[in-house]
Amino acid sequence: MARPTKEERKLSIMTKALELFSKEGFYQTTMPTIAEKIGMSVGNLYNYFTSKEVLAKDLILYIANILGEEIRKINESPISTQEKIEAIVHMYFRIAKERPETIEYFLRVYLSNREVFQGCCEGMICVSAFVTELMIFFEEGVRSGELKDQDFFSAFGLFMGYLGGMVFLNGEHILPKSLETYEHTIAENIYNALKSR
Repeated sequence: MARPTKEERKLSIMTKALELFSKEGFYQTTMPTIAEKIGMSVGNLYNYFTSKEVLAKDLILYIANILGEEIRKINESPISTQEKIEAIVHMYFRIAKERPETIEYFLRVYLSNREVFQGCCEGMICVSAFVTELMIFFEEGVRSGELKDQDFFSAFGLFMGYLGGMVFLNGEHILPKSLETYEHTIAENIYNALKSR
């Protein structure tokens, strides 16, 4: 069996770190803990990531790229804006179910520990792959006449507030039904709040 490449090893470190940060939090997770969980020496771990902060920043870029790529595919689909909203909600909830650590990391580490991401992640820089695709979605929706023209951050906050809120409630086991049963209603609420009159 071939030895894993450096990129494959780096991805396995990121996968385990994502899981640990999401469950334990940024400050409670240490580099030695991450190294132990993946069966690697701490010294070798530092060959891949020079600090916990560098690892945290690489993780948010990784997540933003995953989400951005998913939304790009939806943006390129020949469907209405309303159908794109349905598709984005479905995609986000699917990722929250299949890979909950990705959304948990965004909600519990990135948004809660902004001080960790200073120095290279100001504003939306580290999540630009994701934000750019949502900007394109909103611009195309306005251009088609389906969405009202409004400040991007107002629309973004509304959209992500619905998604993030539902995923958070699901993660806390507060929702009485499974997350996917809310997809249509949430998509409809988002569309009704954003559509042109």
